[in-house]
Amino acid sequence: MTIKLPARRNFLKDGMAAALGAAAFPLISSSPLATKSATAAKTPQASAPSASARIKIDFDRQIGKIDRNIYGNFIEHLGRCIYGGIYEEGSPLSDSDGFRKDVLEAARGLHIPLLRWPGGNFSSGYNWRDGIGPKDSRPRRWDTAWQAEESNRFGTDEFIQYCRKLGAGPYITVNMGTGTMQDAADWVEYCNGTMNTAWANLRRKNGHPEPYNVKYWGLGNEIYGSWQAGHKTATAYADLALEFAKMMQWVDPTIKLVACGGNNADWDREVLERLADVVDYISLHHYGGSMDTPKEIHDASKLEHEVHVLDAVITSVAGKNEKKERVKIAADEWNIWFRSWFKRGDDHKLEEIYNLRDALWAASALNIFHRNCRSVQMADLAQLVNVIAPIMANPTGIVLQTIYFPLQLYAQHSGNIALDTFVRSDTFPDIPDTPYLDVSATTDDNGQKLTLSVVNRHPTSDLTADISIEGFKLQATGDLYEVNGPSLDSTNTFAEPKNVGVKRSQFSGAGPSFHQTFPAHSLTVLTLKS
Repeated sequence: MTIKLPARRNFLKDGMAAALGAAAFPLISSSPLATKSATAAKTPQASAPSASARIKIDFDRQIGKIDRNIYGNFIEHLGRCIYGGIYEEGSPLSDSDGFRKDVLEAARGLHIPLLRWPGGNFSSGYNWRDGIGPKDSRPRRWDTAWQAEESNRFGTDEFIQYCRKLGAGPYITVNMGTGTMQDAADWVEYCNGTMNTAWANLRRKNGHPEPYNVKYWGLGNEIYGSWQAGHKTATAYADLALEFAKMMQWVDPTIKLVACGGNNADWDREVLERLADVVDYISLHHYGGSMDTPKEIHDASKLEHEVHVLDAVITSVAGKNEKKERVKIAADEWNIWFRSWFKRGDDHKLEEIYNLRDALWAASALNIFHRNCRSVQMADLAQLVNVIAPIMANPTGIVLQTIYFPLQLYAQHSGNIALDTFVRSDTFPDIPDTPYLDVSATTDDNGQKLTLSVVNRHPTSDLTADISIEGFKLQATGDLYEVNGPSLDSTNTFAEPKNVGVKRSQFSGAGPSFHQTFPAHSLTVLTLKS
């Protein structure tokens, strides 16, 4: 049965707040965040020329290791993400394999460690066998998920090839909608098989003698939702996923599995009670956004709340099973997505145009992943090109959207150890759990580098912070990267591609205690060395 698309649209519009459940609960902070009282927060702030803040960092207070997989991305057979995005045969901008060279170069700039594919909703009706072998012999299919023709000219072999060009590890989501556990096990064998067996031999026959060594595999996508082919209850999903997991791990016991998280704690608890011994991750999907600055910024608080709730569920289940290693969170779909929800009739392009406000939200999301690094150890921005994406492509070139720049800066400059950072800042009026300043700090294994990522989310005022650092002997100078633009509504388009970008400058005056002013509506990434 084909689920009509408005079912998902209505869920996203009307049910997200209830399903994700953040507004009814106080924010639980993983770091000692102090904000002014709710009464003080109601005092109008927009007219103030500046507001004081404080940031304290102690190198002895480490949260934990940051897994580089939190800087991952996602591509789905949807709109122009694959065809006309990363892959465009016959284009003068493509290489001999059909991959857009300009898109590939921009994607490399994001330092993507992990790339998820083929979906998303698309995966719940995808037969992977349609996408292997000679391209001209592959069948064309009707994609019921996104109501579009699928040529299958981009399949498993092309995905692996693109990952290698990109320098990213592959993460494949199997079909638990219309697919079978045998389909999934055969796919693992095709990718990772080393023996003299049928699917491994077919991979070799197709020109790929060495195994692909796909480490990460997702057990379905959003099976909790009525918009998904093969929609199931938590009990039915968990029972079937257990059998999928067994079959796939019997083919390759080294693979890591991602269970399908739900839209509430009850689903997640029931799934984990059944699967905690066989899966390594459980997924979390979050799409937010608003044209109203406080509401959009507050949505980041909702995301952090969702992380804490899922982490609490994992903790509650962990004491009931014998697995030694704790299940981790894979936020394998996250982004701003609200403008194009109601434009699905336009060939389902979902081509969101992002502004500076969205870039600040993305930076806050990355700060959340840093602060919660002990639980969030995989994240994949949805998606890479054209479809709710940091990169937009047309037949003649590309433009980097505003959200590209925080993704690039965090992946390039953040260390692999998160520091527990104290922040005191004024808050948005009437939203006492949402401070103007949002901060994360990282260092490296040797403790020789400090990266301070500060988002000033105030729409009009620069904010000056007193910064104190203990346990780290700073050089007085460093590098400062600022993402900003004329206003929160500034966008990058093909007509005006440079309204928002990164400005790099030399920073001086660092020490155990110093002041720094963070411009209104900006992201500042400050890198200092010992």
